[in-house]
Amino acid sequence: MTTIDGFISDWLSHRKVLHQMLEEVKTEQLDMKPWEKGMTLSGLVLHITGAMSMFANTLKNGEYTPSAPPQAFVTIEELRANVAADTEATEAVLRSIAPEKLEQTIEVFGRSMTGSELLQSAKDHEIHHKGQMFIYLRLAGIEKLPFFIYRG
Repeated sequence: MTTIDGFISDWLSHRKVLHQMLEEVKTEQLDMKPWEKGMTLSGLVLHITGAMSMFANTLKNGEYTPSAPPQAFVTIEELRANVAADTEATEAVLRSIAPEKLEQTIEVFGRSMTGSELLQSAKDHEIHHKGQMFIYLRLAGIEKLPFFIYRG
């Protein structure tokens, strides 16, 4: 990755798919779990969005910074609005990261890595869980799914 703008563009090509995936979800499907100890469908969505927020703020602040607790929701419409707001807020944090932060070393979860490596790990984490979301949605009976990457 050479620039923060390049990272943001690549990340959004995946995050926009998460938004599309939620278009077919119904409120009654939010608590669906593929297995007893698994995350709920909505829990997985919140894990995806919260993790990227945490990674972005951690890089910006130079130390581990947990994400803010998710906004309360009851309906799929509220969850979609929360995801949209979180995406916008995370993009703003990413845009505020100084270019030199990408080359600086940061200690996260007992590992040292550059800011660029941290953001790549964050994007890989999101892609991994987005793949799980495809399975969740199929198990929930949703047949209409978007392509795995947004090409708008």
